[in-house]
Amino acid sequence: MELPAVNLKVILLGHWLLTTWGCIVFSGSYAWANFTILALGVWAVAQRDSIDAISMFLGGLLATIFLDIVHISIFYPRVSLTDTGRFGVGMAILSLLLKPLSCCFVYHMYRERGGELLVHTGFLGSSQDRSAYQTIDSAEAPADPFAVPEGRSQDARGY
Repeated sequence: MELPAVNLKVILLGHWLLTTWGCIVFSGSYAWANFTILALGVWAVAQRDSIDAISMFLGGLLATIFLDIVHISIFYPRVSLTDTGRFGVGMAILSLLLKPLSCCFVYHMYRERGGELLVHTGFLGSSQDRSAYQTIDSAEAPADPFAVPEGRSQDARGY
């Protein structure tokens, strides 16, 4: 199934809006973490061909999924919530729920920009071509293992 084309600017605008509303209740480290990642997203928009920018934004989104879970679970106000507080918490949770979908779209953009597959299954798949390397069980042994390289005399030591 092919993912629909979603503009990176739409993802940034949506998460910026939800993060701003989430900061009504969760300020401090929640705001720093999310707005820093959104700044990486602005960098990814500014440099359309940069694999580094989009990969940093993708990694940051993945990290903020974990960080948002921690922030919401630790700093959730348990005593009394006003309607504004409930709205802010709801927007922070909605932002958290939309981040995995955003990660899928951003990963698709990463692949379009020329990024490689992040998940390597080398031990399950076929082995890499190592024809340029000499095997350990090679029958070719050096003629004289203590031979002096050309252009160096016996008294020139490397230590």
